[in-house]
Amino acid sequence: MSRSIGLNETLTDYLRTMNPEEHPALKRCRAETATRGDARMQISPEQGAFMAFLAGLTGAKIAVEVGVFTGYSAMSVAMAMKGKYGEQARVYALEKDHDLIALAEKYWAEGDVDDVIQPILGDARKTLAELAAEGLAESVDFMFVDADKTGYGDYYAAALTLLRPGGIILFDNVLWGGSVADPAKHDADTEALRALAKRVRDDDRVDQVFTAIGDGLLIAMKR
Repeated sequence: MSRSIGLNETLTDYLRTMNPEEHPALKRCRAETATRGDARMQISPEQGAFMAFLAGLTGAKIAVEVGVFTGYSAMSVAMAMKGKYGEQARVYALEKDHDLIALAEKYWAEGDVDDVIQPILGDARKTLAELAAEGLAESVDFMFVDADKTGYGDYYAAALTLLRPGGIILFDNVLWGGSVADPAKHDADTEALRALAKRVRDDDRVDQVFTAIGDGLLIAMKR
């Protein structure tokens, strides 16, 4: 029976070579982030390319990201959106760490997408509610969540308000290094990810697919 395979360094290099070449700003962001102690939080270039492709495939013009880190994922999506819609594209980038926002903004300017990314500092739960109240309900085309895992349930609930029919949301790290399949693991993050996977799978308001991209990527489309 066929199944997803693990990627060694040689196969990873081949995969990246066969994907579209990274924009220099994306490459610089990824390389500099790799020197940080928390570099494991960065998505891979192939995941960034996949997200940009999905944004283009869905015709995304309005996107929301929860958890910016150093800005790679937001920049990947923003480049695809700006390429199609120019300055009319908009990415709302939600982050609670001021220093990370400042770092990300440097890369966004280098990638010429700072004009279409609107960073919002603060608690994402509050910000998502405010965005809905301010007119974005049923209007968002694309969402990406890579933040506190115990908050994923709240972010999913907010997404169902914000997304238009046909809009998609992506949750990162849903495999959590394999912990979700380990019956001995019962920490709060692991349990939250298990609960989310079951909740989305059984929700008749969405169509969903659970993939092994990166550390697991759960994708749901609002019906």
